[in-house]
Amino acid sequence: MTYVRPTFRHPDLPKNKIDFTKKDYEGALSTLCAGCGHDSISGAIIQACFELAIEPHRIAKLSGIGCSSKTPAYFLGNSHGFNSVHGRMPSVATGAYLANRDLVYFGVSGDGDSASIGMGQFVHAIRRNLNMVYLVMNNGCYGLTKGQDSATADNGSKSKAGSTNMFNAIDLVGLGLELGATFVARSFSGDKAQLIPLIKAAIKHPGFALIDVISPCVTFNNNVGSTKSYDYVREHIDATSTVDFVPIMEEITANYEDSKEITLHDGSALQLQKLHQGWNPEDRLSAMTALQNAKEKGEILTGLVYIEPNTNALHDVLQTTKTPLNTLKEDLLCPGIDALEALNESLR
Repeated sequence: MTYVRPTFRHPDLPKNKIDFTKKDYEGALSTLCAGCGHDSISGAIIQACFELAIEPHRIAKLSGIGCSSKTPAYFLGNSHGFNSVHGRMPSVATGAYLANRDLVYFGVSGDGDSASIGMGQFVHAIRRNLNMVYLVMNNGCYGLTKGQDSATADNGSKSKAGSTNMFNAIDLVGLGLELGATFVARSFSGDKAQLIPLIKAAIKHPGFALIDVISPCVTFNNNVGSTKSYDYVREHIDATSTVDFVPIMEEITANYEDSKEITLHDGSALQLQKLHQGWNPEDRLSAMTALQNAKEKGEILTGLVYIEPNTNALHDVLQTTKTPLNTLKEDLLCPGIDALEALNESLR
C-alpha cells in the first residue's frame, strides 16, 4: 500500500489565473480514518488556495501534534511546512512571520492542541494580532489516544465508551472574541459551501484570523449523545449569514438581497446576507451576544461571527521594515560605530 498520490491527472483540468491546477495544491494521500471531517477541511483549503491563485511556495503551513496536525501533509505539498511539538505551533509561526512577512501563514491546530496544552500560546498569538490563518479542527476528543474528552467537549456530551462529560467546554470562538481577535468564524467540515469562502476571506484578512471548524471524529466521537457528531451538528447548526468571498479583480456577478459589503485592506470584498435582525459582524458585543444566545438555545452558531476590517498586524504594531528580516544585509543590520554612538548619545 502506498500513501503517495498518483502523478497522472487529466491534461484538460481547469486552471486558475496563474495556470495552476488543483493538483498543484494537493499533498499526500490521507492516512486518517475514512470519513474523518479533517479530510473535508483539507479539501476546502486546497480549493480556497486554488481559487485565490496563490503560488504554493508563498504559503507556510504550521502545525502541532494531533490528528489535525497531520493534515498539512495532505494539502499544499509544494509549500513550506513545519510540524512543531504539542501546543507550540503559535510560537513557531510568530518567529517565522517576524522573519519573513512575505509568506502567507496557515496554522492548523486541534482542540487539544489549542484548548489545553497550547492555550497559553494560542491566546498570545491573538493578543499580538499575528497575521495568519489559525484553523482549529475541533472534534471534542483526543483521536490519537483513543478518544478521551478534550477541553472543547460540551457538558453532558457522551463519549463512544458511554461516559458523560461533567465539565463545561472551552469555547474557542468566544475566547477569541474576548481576547480581541480581528477575524472570528466557525464552520462545519461538512459544509464546504460555507467553509471555502471563510478560508479565502481569512487568508486575505490582515491580522489574526480564527476559524473554529467542527470536524466529527468518526472513530471515537460520532455516536448518539455526542455534540460533535455529524447528526448532532447538522440538526443544531444556526448560520449567522450566507457568506461569499469575491476578489475585487474579478467581476461580481452574485446578486444578494439586503446584503452588506465589507471591503478588506487589499480591496477584496466579503459579501454578507443577513439572516438575523440586529446582527452586525463588525460589532464585537453583537457577536458575543449572538454566541451566547445560540448557546442557550443549544445551537451551534456558524459563519462569520466577527471581523474588524481596519486592523494593525504585528509588523505594523512593531513598525518593522517592509523588507523581510531574513533578507536584510549586513550594512543594515550593523550600521557601524558612528550610528551606535549617535544612538547612545540620544539616550543620555
